[in-house]
Amino acid sequence: MQPVKIGVVGLGRFGRLHALTLAKLAEAELVGLVARRQESLAAVANELPGVRGWTDLSRAIAESDAEAWVVACSTAEHVAVTSALLRAGKCVLLEKPIADNLADAQQLSSLVKADSSNLMLGHIVLFNSEFQQLREVAATRGPIHFIDCVRHRPAETVMKFPGENPLFATMVHDLYAVQALLGNSEPARFSSQYHRTSRCEIDLALAQLTWADGPIASFAASYLTPSGMPPRGFDRMEVFGAGWSARISPNPRPIEVWDERASWPLALEIRAGQGSATGMMAEELRCFCRVVRGEQAVPAGATFADAMQVQGWMERLAAIAQ
Repeated sequence: MQPVKIGVVGLGRFGRLHALTLAKLAEAELVGLVARRQESLAAVANELPGVRGWTDLSRAIAESDAEAWVVACSTAEHVAVTSALLRAGKCVLLEKPIADNLADAQQLSSLVKADSSNLMLGHIVLFNSEFQQLREVAATRGPIHFIDCVRHRPAETVMKFPGENPLFATMVHDLYAVQALLGNSEPARFSSQYHRTSRCEIDLALAQLTWADGPIASFAASYLTPSGMPPRGFDRMEVFGAGWSARISPNPRPIEVWDERASWPLALEIRAGQGSATGMMAEELRCFCRVVRGEQAVPAGATFADAMQVQGWMERLAAIAQ
């Protein structure tokens, strides 16, 4: 396959990881970076020598030869950036969620092809090896009765990212995962609840979805883990079905190092350091390259329709949370 020429918009933690991973994939050629500040471009110059950078998206589209783009900027910018790229005829991998609300997300509807082949949602959980194995296990066993998802992050997140709701920032990953496990079926009942700090910042979101044919899914997403725990908190999912159960713990990965204190060097299944890139982000980006080349369809769980369904779930949960 001819390598796909790809650019990245946004150089925060995930945007940088996307760029470093793309630079090591045989299926891709990283040809451009877009950031809001020149300082962000300068910060990655040594890691990505020779890759052009812009602080203006319009110029980047016009002056680069990128045929596809990864959009990893702030959620508030997603719709405007993705609209510009789709109107320019580019294929886009958009980190989720699509937008801050359903109405903004719907603005992309007229620009996305019916098969979503020009817009794939970033959903690295789909490409996590443990979750992929869980999906295979679930597909060969009896019906699912209950799914319990927890996704906890450091307490300091409340101060570092004021106003960031864990429902939208972290629970969204588990909502997508449950959607995939239950075949996109729509829940019949929604319930949710928030816990707030003394400053009224949301540090815990709880939710429960119930389906008419029986399954129940419970979700907890928080900014509550203390400094002594892994630096990106922990994730766990448990599934109970007819005569079977399963558990995955994809974060942190099972490697721990001790010296003065414990450390967890591989929080997520993402390796973009020396040598070739491996892990769920690498597999997601390889998939995106195949989508751009028309060698496969956007996988179930990563289409625009999938994303709009989960966006609707989040909006309903946020509306009823107290």
